[in-house]
Amino acid sequence: MTAPVDETLLRAIVPTVIGVLGRRGADFAAAEDAVQEALVEAVRVWPDDPPRDPQNWLVTVAWRKFLDATRAESSRRQRELRVEAEPEPGPAEARDDSLRLYFLCAHPSLTPASAVALTLRAIGGLTTRQIAQAYLVPEATMAQRISRAKRTVSGVRFDRPGDIGTVLRVLYLVFNEGYSGDVDLAAEAIRLTRQLAAVSDHPEVSGLLALMLLHHARRPARTGPDGALVPLAEQDRGAWDIRLIAEGVDVLQAALARDRLGEFQAQAAIAALHADARTADETDWVQIVEWYDELVRLTGSPIARLNRAVAVGEADGARAGLAALAELDPSLPRFTAVAAYLHEKDGDAATAARLYADAARAAPDLRERDHLTRQAARLNARPGG
Repeated sequence: MTAPVDETLLRAIVPTVIGVLGRRGADFAAAEDAVQEALVEAVRVWPDDPPRDPQNWLVTVAWRKFLDATRAESSRRQRELRVEAEPEPGPAEARDDSLRLYFLCAHPSLTPASAVALTLRAIGGLTTRQIAQAYLVPEATMAQRISRAKRTVSGVRFDRPGDIGTVLRVLYLVFNEGYSGDVDLAAEAIRLTRQLAAVSDHPEVSGLLALMLLHHARRPARTGPDGALVPLAEQDRGAWDIRLIAEGVDVLQAALARDRLGEFQAQAAIAALHADARTADETDWVQIVEWYDELVRLTGSPIARLNRAVAVGEADGARAGLAALAELDPSLPRFTAVAAYLHEKDGDAATAARLYADAARAAPDLRERDHLTRQAARLNARPGG
């Protein structure tokens, strides 16, 4: 009886295998190509003949693929002589290899889109087809993007630590894509961030993991049966995943205890306060404003200031929220939608309806546009609307 291939296991050991090939003399692009070919071979062979040591099997097959490719290129004869003598397999330094690959795939010379694609391929172990489906682009387009990214970083030397902040931003980009095709990118981002947490003791890695877990816990309640957006205040909190919430809070508390606050920890603290409230009315908006103050101090982000205005409106009343909003640039994304909400909260339904309609016309996302349109229609349907 054939056993199904554990694709999660396969993807989890990809960084280690790439690292082993790198130490044996393969450059990043060649190692990554060889590992992808070995993954295809594993999917074909393992169901009927599962290996006792999956990682060593992948290393062996990927190394042979690399040698075959090297021998096939006559212009690389000198390199072939250097790698011809295959070294004895040794223990893989998974910690160093994995961390180096995270830094490499999020190198500042790459565009965010290229960094995301390379991370999913080299660290995530996804195929080019899977990544293309997830981002709704042709496979050929994604293949070109990945090839360009690999060429860009192939000559990069890592004689100093990379920027963990850049790595985290790339992983957060993956998480925010959600899911499409046959790959759930939100779940994949959580897996990769867990993997990063295992090889890095930076508290912001834990902060990002906590933030992802807390947001992901609310996912089942974010949309209705018809696919329409459900605002946080109206979500069925019984549908939230309490296991993920508990894990996210534990991870966050451990990170905060280290007293090295960062932006992802602050965002996770806000998410934890939302998750802790049994009902929307029980939300501790005063604490949420305090955490937004920390987030603004850390980042100066206009989006953080915009979200803070909403929290101020809940904690101190709509007029206070509108006063905080008046200090911001009206061209900010979602500014008009926030203004509409605060005006409605202040009792000005006519202004709120007009602003909801304006926000709907500017919304880039179809579901958000539909939600804002319904809000405007709801207010206009009131007597005197």
